[in-house]
Amino acid sequence: MIYSTFLTTLEKGSSYLGSLYDSVTQSWNSIFPISDPTWIFFWVLCIILFAPLLFNKLRLPHIIGMILAGLVIGPNGLNVLARDDSFELFGKVGLYYIMFLASLEINLQDLKQARGGAMLIGLAAFAIPISLGMFTNLAILGYGLITSVLLASMYASYTLISYPIVARYGLARLKCVNFVVGGTIITDTLTLFVLAVVGGMFSGETDGWFFVLLLLKLIVISLVIIYLYPRITRYFFRRYNDGIIQYIFVMGLLFLAAGMMELVGMEGILGAFITGMVLNRMIPHTSPLMRRIDFVGNAIFIPYFLIGVGMMINIRVLFNGGGSLLVAVLMVLTALTGKWIASWLTHKVYKMSSDEQRLMFGLSSSQAAATLAAAFVGHGIILSDGSRLLNDDVLNGTILLILVTCIVSSIVTDRASRNLAVSGALPDKPANKSKKTLLALANPDMVDKLMDLALLLRKENSKIPLSAVTVVLDEDEKMMSRGTKVLDTAAHIAASVNVPLLTKVRLTTNLSHGIIHEMKENDYGELIVGFHQKETANDTFLGGVLPELLRGLFCQVVMARISIPLSTVRCIHVTFPAKAEFEAGFYHWVEQTARMATGLGCRILYHGHPDTMALIKNFLDEFGIKGLAEFFATDGGNDLKRLSKQIHDDHLLVVVSARKGSISFRPSLDHIFTQLQRDYQNTSVLLIYPNGYSVSSEMN
Repeated sequence: MIYSTFLTTLEKGSSYLGSLYDSVTQSWNSIFPISDPTWIFFWVLCIILFAPLLFNKLRLPHIIGMILAGLVIGPNGLNVLARDDSFELFGKVGLYYIMFLASLEINLQDLKQARGGAMLIGLAAFAIPISLGMFTNLAILGYGLITSVLLASMYASYTLISYPIVARYGLARLKCVNFVVGGTIITDTLTLFVLAVVGGMFSGETDGWFFVLLLLKLIVISLVIIYLYPRITRYFFRRYNDGIIQYIFVMGLLFLAAGMMELVGMEGILGAFITGMVLNRMIPHTSPLMRRIDFVGNAIFIPYFLIGVGMMINIRVLFNGGGSLLVAVLMVLTALTGKWIASWLTHKVYKMSSDEQRLMFGLSSSQAAATLAAAFVGHGIILSDGSRLLNDDVLNGTILLILVTCIVSSIVTDRASRNLAVSGALPDKPANKSKKTLLALANPDMVDKLMDLALLLRKENSKIPLSAVTVVLDEDEKMMSRGTKVLDTAAHIAASVNVPLLTKVRLTTNLSHGIIHEMKENDYGELIVGFHQKETANDTFLGGVLPELLRGLFCQVVMARISIPLSTVRCIHVTFPAKAEFEAGFYHWVEQTARMATGLGCRILYHGHPDTMALIKNFLDEFGIKGLAEFFATDGGNDLKRLSKQIHDDHLLVVVSARKGSISFRPSLDHIFTQLQRDYQNTSVLLIYPNGYSVSSEMN
């Protein structure tokens, strides 16, 4: 009796739970998936906001959170969101963004010096995984030759999914990172070429000239980007200084390059990467434009791409029987093993640390872009017997391959980056003491250029804020209004690059005295000021303010006349007098000129006495820009007449002078102002007066 009652109750309970489940499922399916664009975007923003917060607690990279969140809310998870066209659009933009940002972050000089390592890891990361893949595909899985080649090529490519982790730790310029980023060009180009060839074979395009024409089209498009983009960009940046317009222009070039690559049968990521390499020198890392590019990509497009990848993953199909699980496991093991061997080989050849080897493995192990492209192209090719070139097992295995390699890549990269950052394996930096910098702003047309200069000279990640002052004569309301607007513009520029800027309007009866008192009262170590704007024919080149500043200040004074945007400068010429090394501020200006060359990615030519040159060479070796610098020995006198024939309008002339009475002063330096006015009217010029030894300092 009790037993039968129990069974009856159990049956009723099961029936109730079943009907409840059906009711909940029906209600859930009536609400989800969400198709309204407003709510889709809201849910995506919630993931972008909360995934990093949650995974910070778990001490896991944010990238994993984005991918797993996409898996959970996607069609193969809880089906909260449908993978609509927005994920296709923004996801593709995010993929291009990853490649574009990676190439923008490269220090081209470091890459040039690391080209041997980039070539080694690029070829190894392609050849080793594809060799292992051919063996497993033919011997274990029993696939045909063409299928094995295409599947093996999927293991060879890699996408820099975990690159943002490296950038966050400030390790983007390490040699091992440059190796991997440079190797991307080789592996992805070869992989995409294999994909294009295989696709052409099954579309009836593979006659005797197919391979030659494909290669020629790739070369032509690359040369168009490499030759035309710098010239167009330099022309555009010189005429339009609005940050939003410049951003849209750069994005237009990015997608034009990607589109052209797709037209010739390659993937757009190759065009995105080449575009970043070409525009690298014109978008300095400290510039507002770089901040805008980085912010928009990491805030919206890259997370959208990662979430979209997660939504494609379907774990259940791996356990539905068949060979999906075996294929997936072999794909993951082959891809990871091949990349580990390639990074280990590079680590041994270049005698790197184990953390650097792990960092190279982490960066090069993630699969996404070219892997997905190859999988979908192969899955879409129907053979004569009705089967697909790459069957459903391979497609499902590809999704797991992407998930596992992205997780492994993120974890390994994060831990290796953390270890390298803690161990102090960052690029060498000079040990000079940081100094507070003051910008004296007056001319509204020069504000953006002086701010760009100050940001370029400033140490990256420095905690010392910049300061700007505009000096106004008492009771001059017009000057007061203009000065306030000038400071507002400067503050807006500083805020766009997340650099603190202190601003001040100073009332005075004498402009030069106002600047001098501001410098001394607040213990500033450097002054940046624009050249005097001539107002009358009899007006002197320096006006009345600058000579008084030189007499009243012993800190470094930088006078600037910038005719073109600094990002378009192609070469820097630095001339300095003999015995400049005996001045108090010698290493300060040497460090700053080196920083300018690094930030702009351009050549820097030093003209001066051999004794001084030897010290500069030693310093540049430690600073890490030896390959950018060239040296031309002179007698250490006034070289402006000789240089006037070598300097073009897109060059920057840096003249290091000296105050009267200093060790390096020569009478010929008195003619600098006349020569600049006569021979360098259209040239961008920095006139530097280094720190001097004041009377008070000598007495102490």
